[in-house]
Amino acid sequence: MSASYRWLGLPIEASSYAHSIDYGLLLIHAAMLLIFVLWGIFFAYLLVRYRQREGVPATRDDARHGWGSLIPDLIVMVFEIALIVFYAIPVWSRIKVDEPMGKVNTIDIVAQQFAWNVHYPGPDGKFGKADPKLVSFTNPIGLDLKDPAAKDDIVLANEIHLPVGVPTLFNLSSLDVIHDFSIAAFRVKQDIVPGMMIPVWVTPTKVGTYELYCAQLCGFGHSLMHGRVIVQSQKDYQAWLKSMAPVQTIAAQPANSANSF
Repeated sequence: MSASYRWLGLPIEASSYAHSIDYGLLLIHAAMLLIFVLWGIFFAYLLVRYRQREGVPATRDDARHGWGSLIPDLIVMVFEIALIVFYAIPVWSRIKVDEPMGKVNTIDIVAQQFAWNVHYPGPDGKFGKADPKLVSFTNPIGLDLKDPAAKDDIVLANEIHLPVGVPTLFNLSSLDVIHDFSIAAFRVKQDIVPGMMIPVWVTPTKVGTYELYCAQLCGFGHSLMHGRVIVQSQKDYQAWLKSMAPVQTIAAQPANSANSF
């Protein structure tokens, strides 16, 4: 696994927007540290300036109480609003709203207790139809093999292969309860709600193997629900696709079984 950790204990940045998210974390930590230091200095000043002294009674000066005391709070409020307007909204829009241009790799992810089913459309670029009535141990997503578009589809368990530098659209859905699709190296974390198809965009930027795990408690086997994301060069990715037999379906298993990493 590519598990090189950086500052703040974060894993390496392996997606196009990972740096933007990490920059926000650094900005917030730096701001909180500055506020902590400034307030510490101010409190220390008050302790010294208004310490108990013989012959100096404690008095209240009402003239000092007014709008001026709100200045520190207003400064913090302005900073937080600026952070939302100039950083959070643009980054959120780029990650969740804007669609990448050019060639896009599309993969359906079907979560279930306690595995990740990964559905590729095959060389024809078309996903075969799926029917919940067809779901079984050997057909975890209910793929209709009578559909011509399904003949070259690939379904794997707990393993995702991606080409580096190519935008990928994950269509997330669940067979049972709420799960959470989380790839820390990509800075991707998205709840998967039953009955909904939720899109998530990501562009891998570094070749390597990264961990996929469920970040939402989903049952007694929650800790077993993890897999691996393998980012490959274009050449290696195409070779991997060619090596996969049409309609190669592997029954979903907990990630600590034969498909474990």
